[in-house]
Amino acid sequence: MKGIKKSLTEEYLYLDFSHHIEGFIFPLHTSVTLFLLSYCDCKIFKVCLVPNRESTDVLLLKNVLSEDVEIQIISRQDLPPIVQSCCLPAVVERPDNFCRAGLAVVLRHIIQKSYEADPSKKEILELLGFKKTCLKACAEVSQWTRLCELTIPLAVENFLKESSDQPPTIPAEILELERKLSEPVRVHNDDKLRRQKLKQQKAAGVRPSLAKEKAQSKDHRQGSSEEMDSSPESLELKVAFAKLTVHEDPAPANREPSHIRKAKASDLPPLEHLFAEGLYFTLADIVLLPCIHHFLVIICKKLSEKLVEFPLLAAWYQRIQEVPRVKTAASQCGIQFLHLPQLQTTSNEHHPNLDEAPCIEEQSDPLFIGGPRPTMTKLMEKGIEVMFSPHPCPTWTLDWDTLPAAVSPKEGKMSSDRALRKQQQLNNLIYVVTNQARPGDRIVDFCSGGGHVGIVLAYMLPSCQVTLIENKELSLIHAKKRSDELGLSNIWFIQANMEYFTGMFNIGVALHACGVATDMVIEHCIKTRASFVTCPCCYGFIQNTSKFNFPKSDQFKKTLSYKEHMILCRFADQTAVQLPPQRRLIGKQCMCLVDLDRARAAEERGYSIQVISMQPESCSPKNNMIVGVPI
Repeated sequence: MKGIKKSLTEEYLYLDFSHHIEGFIFPLHTSVTLFLLSYCDCKIFKVCLVPNRESTDVLLLKNVLSEDVEIQIISRQDLPPIVQSCCLPAVVERPDNFCRAGLAVVLRHIIQKSYEADPSKKEILELLGFKKTCLKACAEVSQWTRLCELTIPLAVENFLKESSDQPPTIPAEILELERKLSEPVRVHNDDKLRRQKLKQQKAAGVRPSLAKEKAQSKDHRQGSSEEMDSSPESLELKVAFAKLTVHEDPAPANREPSHIRKAKASDLPPLEHLFAEGLYFTLADIVLLPCIHHFLVIICKKLSEKLVEFPLLAAWYQRIQEVPRVKTAASQCGIQFLHLPQLQTTSNEHHPNLDEAPCIEEQSDPLFIGGPRPTMTKLMEKGIEVMFSPHPCPTWTLDWDTLPAAVSPKEGKMSSDRALRKQQQLNNLIYVVTNQARPGDRIVDFCSGGGHVGIVLAYMLPSCQVTLIENKELSLIHAKKRSDELGLSNIWFIQANMEYFTGMFNIGVALHACGVATDMVIEHCIKTRASFVTCPCCYGFIQNTSKFNFPKSDQFKKTLSYKEHMILCRFADQTAVQLPPQRRLIGKQCMCLVDLDRARAAEERGYSIQVISMQPESCSPKNNMIVGVPI
């Protein structure tokens, strides 16, 4: 219990409040967080609700809050400064220099803390899924995280607003979720489960081919009460619900009969898609339940004829109510489950919205010629050539031997050779940043990892405030440990995707931000009119996203197609030291051209840009540095 008391004094959870409908709190991110707290029976956080309007009636607000969770009301100006720089929800550890922000990061932290407080609740930890990766990937990289964390909650909130004035339009995001619920289930060791299902079907006298046809047709069938009554008998539900109950380890299963072991994978029956991520109840289901509940409430009230278009969503909604503790947690959060009508008819509705999603790949270009040389030649004909700005001080170096051990990357577990190269990389970035920084400046180390850049900057520039932003919790915890050893007081740690950081700053830094993460850093800096120093990495991972289209600059767009730009990106990754010199040279030239496109795009938005080669170039195969200063 000692550990729990410590958490109570140190962990503060801050949640937005905009309005409430029939006892249900909005925005949906807040109601989802409160739902998880109730589901986990978590009492280890001090929960603070932050109204977005000064005129909010506090007494009325307290009447709609669950009595099971003690909640304080706090004004936005009274938030800790580190929280004022982030989107809510956010969790802060006292003394207010370590913050976790964003829905997925906060929910994963609540689950981890709930389990640490009571390790007997292993079913709580199971919410994080296989290898504890559920909603771990950031929304910019993972379409699934983006759908659950961002687009579905926002789409449902807009759907509710629209429905108050006129018949609402079904959100494309909900149609996408219905489609995903029809996708094949992919789970660890699914071959073993499918063989168990085949054995079960053979014992019941069901022909495998007939079972397969039934499973495929089930993807388009509405759930009915009869189906729900029989579902607990299915292998999938037995396996899924076994994860949610505390039980002794089962006796080892007998070896399968020979005809089951030798069955071809193509002859095995598919597994039924039970929950959002497939077979098991996870954090994704927790996130989606409040959202889908409100969507179905409006559908049943105003568009009941549309319900037949969502058989899989309706079946999921009814199935999730059978999960232990879900009904109790829901009632504590103002969710009164609907009793959906029986849906017997077959739905073969075609949703045109799903076919309108933009495709990343372009249509085939009959004039396209593969390989980097034709693309580079095409750019040269338009006056775009490989060109680097001179390095401002190629021989400058920190006196690493006189610095405390915790400042140096040698403090980590890396080899001495790698630590030396890391020091050389840092020399380049630190020189540029320290020459730009002024007393009182705020410097942000994006994608900070273990804090190699940020900790050196905080130590070298005590009059500046340095913020480390990183999505990986363990990396940031290690960075904080190094900072504590140094006694730094001018440093913040924020575990979040960078879009959840909303604070003002003067200089943004990123060392080897992977793929489009470099573009996200540059975009964040441009929106804030901050200077930036970035060293890109993983060019081969660059692709069009919901935020960026490549090429980025007008000059490159007029010359290259998306496919030609991707050729440059793929070859830009071929700079490893073990490759032939000529191939490395082409890789370096492609790196420069990709970064020149980034530079031109920033120049078009009022920045002075330099693309510099770090010195010595042997410090890293990815040794370009893009320096931008607002004009």
